[in-house]
Amino acid sequence: MNEATLVNARSNGKRGWIFVGLALAAVALLAVFGRSLWGVLSELSHDSNAYGKLVQENPALAVAVSFGVGLVSSLTPCVFPMVPITVSIFGATDAQSRWRGAALSATFVLGIATLFVPLGIAAALTGSLMGSALSNPWVVSGIAVLFLALATSMFGAFEIALPASVTNRLSTVGGVGFKGAFVVGLAMGLIAAPCTGPFVTGMLVSIAQTKNLVAGGFSMFSFALGLGMLFFLAGTFAVNLPKGGAWMLGIKWGSGVVLAYMAFAYLRDSFAGVRALVLPSIGYGVIGAVLLAIGLVLGAVHIAAERRRSPIAHLSKPMKLASIVPSVVGAFMFIGWLQMFQHGLEREAAAREAIAQDQGLKAATPIAWQTGGEEAARAQASGASKPVIVDFGATWCQACSELDETTWPDPRVRAAASRFVAIKVDATDDEDPEIKRLQKKYGVIGLPTVVVFNSRGEEKARFNEFVSPEKMAAAIKGID
Repeated sequence: MNEATLVNARSNGKRGWIFVGLALAAVALLAVFGRSLWGVLSELSHDSNAYGKLVQENPALAVAVSFGVGLVSSLTPCVFPMVPITVSIFGATDAQSRWRGAALSATFVLGIATLFVPLGIAAALTGSLMGSALSNPWVVSGIAVLFLALATSMFGAFEIALPASVTNRLSTVGGVGFKGAFVVGLAMGLIAAPCTGPFVTGMLVSIAQTKNLVAGGFSMFSFALGLGMLFFLAGTFAVNLPKGGAWMLGIKWGSGVVLAYMAFAYLRDSFAGVRALVLPSIGYGVIGAVLLAIGLVLGAVHIAAERRRSPIAHLSKPMKLASIVPSVVGAFMFIGWLQMFQHGLEREAAAREAIAQDQGLKAATPIAWQTGGEEAARAQASGASKPVIVDFGATWCQACSELDETTWPDPRVRAAASRFVAIKVDATDDEDPEIKRLQKKYGVIGLPTVVVFNSRGEEKARFNEFVSPEKMAAAIKGID
């Protein structure tokens, strides 16, 4: 064995240990966050605003999800093939030491983040406009059409891409060194736009609803880290990445299905007529599951046909076309039915538990919400020495609707809230001066917001997400 071969063998051995370490780290992260992330993905599957609620309720987990979305984006056809070319442009692969290669690669990723972070902050700053806009059926329909257009692009009907001359120009800007790495990172964000746009659009719409500048900025920074991870690995460790192929087209096909489903999910969550298309019957759920399974099988055949020298290559296009409708319709039917089925089980369980605890709860009267003047209601509560519940909601807020449909009608919550003066604030038009005043007074930064005061006017509890009947009843029961 000559010296060059020995050096290569040692180098490959070190890379092997690097991958083993990364794999162990990934397993550890999955062990720690896997269950939480699965819960998040499950929630995202049936709630078009679940990511926005996650940003508001659990920012740390939202950052982790953003990283994963960025990593998936890096595997798309717009980004993955650019990795080896890009790291060679700013000199990471030719660096004299691994530390310099790592520093150059990190600077490149920082350039990507510099492009995306302002988008998250800008989205949060426009939250006051986005909130009221999402109550407008034309805006909601426009978002759905945008997602359908992006899905159609993912399915190959047309390409959203920068002109080749612009792409080539952007890919060569900056030159070698740290300055070049940073500038190339900025340019890569633009080059990757055709494939990252669908992911980023959904994230920005959700961030806009939270009005949380810090969470929005960090979420997009985490997305940029995920998007740049392959570039960092390739530039630091000179990793030879697998070649693009059928697996990459599979990611593109799957992204198209998800985007199309999200378009219909926005319509379902905003329009009663679309929501009425989801039925609670078992047969409806079975039909949805069968359609989804058929679509997934046809999609798998399409992806298999794209493999090199595949004997079924002629089936690729017809199988892709045939897979789209059953996949999207099946996903809409099955996921919507599953959501309705789960909520039905939860309501039945809550009702049984309430009756078992106290038969008298069944007769609890509905909460008498004060929807007139907030100041008059507070004065009434103060004069009678009663505790107060203030509930901020909006027609476009899915979690607010869940509170109204599930939590507030629950007999245990009704019984516990009978001592309270309950104030309902409709913040659908958050440009209204009175709504702005109340949001400032109660420190509301996102919806829903439920604030509970005792009879002395002291804040005792605050909720910024959907709260189960059990939790809400327990929280207000002990407040004097």
